[in-house]
Amino acid sequence: MIGYIIIVLGVFLLLASFFTVKQQTGAVIERFGRFSSIRQSGLQLKIPVIDRIAGKINLRIQQLDVIIETKTKDNVFVKMKVSVQFKVIQEKVYEAFYKLEYPHDQITSYVFDVVRAEVPKLKLDDVFERKDDIAIAVKRELNEAMTTYGYDIINTLITDIDPDIQVKNAMNRINSADREKTAAEYEAEAGRIRIVAKAKAEAESKRLQGQGIADQRREIARGLVESVDVLNKVGINSQEASALIVVTQHYDTLQAIGADTNSNLILLPNSPQAGSDMLNNMVASFTASNQVGEAMKKANSNSRIGKKKKDEFGTTEEEE
Repeated sequence: MIGYIIIVLGVFLLLASFFTVKQQTGAVIERFGRFSSIRQSGLQLKIPVIDRIAGKINLRIQQLDVIIETKTKDNVFVKMKVSVQFKVIQEKVYEAFYKLEYPHDQITSYVFDVVRAEVPKLKLDDVFERKDDIAIAVKRELNEAMTTYGYDIINTLITDIDPDIQVKNAMNRINSADREKTAAEYEAEAGRIRIVAKAKAEAESKRLQGQGIADQRREIARGLVESVDVLNKVGINSQEASALIVVTQHYDTLQAIGADTNSNLILLPNSPQAGSDMLNNMVASFTASNQVGEAMKKANSNSRIGKKKKDEFGTTEEEE
C-alpha cells in the first residue's frame, strides 16, 4: 500500500516538474520566493515544491488607448484619443515584471503629462495640422521613461480629435461659407467667360453678316452690269435697260410677297409722285367732306326755320 502511494507521489512530482510556455511569452521562475530564472517558449523543467511560476509576461506588441480632455491655446476644450503601441523587451523581462506593477497606468500618466503640456501651446487648427508632432513628442517622452522598466514604445498615434459640439458646428459653418464663396467666384468667372464668348460670337456674326451683305450687293451690281450689256447688244440703250430692270425687279418683289398666304402686308405707292397724288386726294376728300357737312347743316337750319314760321302762322289763324 505504501509502495503505491510512493509511486503515485513520484508520478505527481514528475508531472509537476514539467510545464510549457506559449510562443511570445516569458515565464518568471522563483525559488523559495526569490527570482531564479526566465523561461522562454517550449517545454520547461522546474524543481517541484522548490520552484514555482511567479507569473507570465506577454512579449507581443500591445496597444493602449488613452482618452484625454485638454484645452488649446484659443481656449477650446478637445478630447483626444492617443493610441500607444508597446512591447516588453525580451532581454528585460525581469525589469518589466518586477519594477512596474501596473505598466498601463504608468504609460497613461506619461501620455496625459505630455499631451497636456503640448496641446495648450497650439490653436485648434494647429492641433489638427500638427497632431503628428504631438505623437512624436509623446513617443519620445515615453521611450525615455519606459525603457528603464523594460518596455519599448513602438509607435504613438493621435487617432481622434474631438472638439466641443458647438465648436464643430461653427467650424462646419465656416467651411460651408468658404466653399460657397469659392463656388460664387467660380460661377462669376464662368458667367464672365460666357459673356465674353457671346460677345465675340456676336461680333464675328456681325462681321460675317456685313461681309455677306457686301458680297450680295457686289454680285447684284455685277448682275446688273451684265444685264445692261446684254440689253445694249440688242439695241436697247442704258436708260431704257435700267428702267426695264427696275420694273422687272418690282414685279418680282410683288410676286414673292403675294405668294405668301400668311402675309398681312399692305402695299402703298412709294414714288414721290404717288405720295403727292395720295396727299392731294386726301385733301380733296377732306374738303368735299367739309362742304357736304356744311350743306347738310344749312339744309337742316332752313328746315327748322320754315317749320317755326308755319307753326306761328297756324297759331295766328286760330286766334283770329
